[in-house]
Amino acid sequence: MLDIAGLEAGYGPNPVLFGVDLAIGEGEVATLLGRNGMGKTTTIRALMGLITPRGGTIRFRGEAIAGLAPEKIARLGIGLVPEGRMVFPTLTVRENLVATAANRLGLKPEWTLQRIHALFPRLKERENQLARTLSGGEQQMLAIGRALMTNPRLLILDEATEGLAPVIRDEIWACLAGLKREGLAILVIDKNLAALKKLADRHVVIEKGRTLWRGNAEALARDEARVHQAIGL
Repeated sequence: MLDIAGLEAGYGPNPVLFGVDLAIGEGEVATLLGRNGMGKTTTIRALMGLITPRGGTIRFRGEAIAGLAPEKIARLGIGLVPEGRMVFPTLTVRENLVATAANRLGLKPEWTLQRIHALFPRLKERENQLARTLSGGEQQMLAIGRALMTNPRLLILDEATEGLAPVIRDEIWACLAGLKREGLAILVIDKNLAALKKLADRHVVIEKGRTLWRGNAEALARDEARVHQAIGL
């Protein structure tokens, strides 16, 4: 579904990525791991068209997408839950969910308000509250729900559970496990390796803008000490 090879990117004259390789198959969950400042978010920004790659290739479902405008990439079926959640603070929970809702690809079953409310009942309870009044965990649920309402083929979560209470983290991991069972491909950036080991099919570790290690769940079990050292756990 997604194939990134030799990705190079940066900001202004400052390079950040020097060759990142990452792949996700249909219905798979993959992780992007690494210490802070190693290039994880820059990889996502390049993938989503928020910065222009300087080298390498990005292909989504066989189509070259490197350098496309962000809205064109999103319309191909990639939904982003950004770092920091970035919900629309002055819109209600319901307005956040419907503001960008679409099913351009005609996917079934379609994500609707009813399905989001079943996934996160708290969003139903707070339907008419402004997003800025929600807790951090509720805002993360809202950010996930907003991305799902675009009916993506691939869901990307940048820092999926950072700063959340343990009970909310468990709810997010349970949500992602359910989405995987439904066949949604997911790319997750997070530091909770214990949870990611249970969820993900393959893992990628980057260091200083380069792919340091990648492998499936079995390879991670063999190299877990090395991965722990690489990501600073």
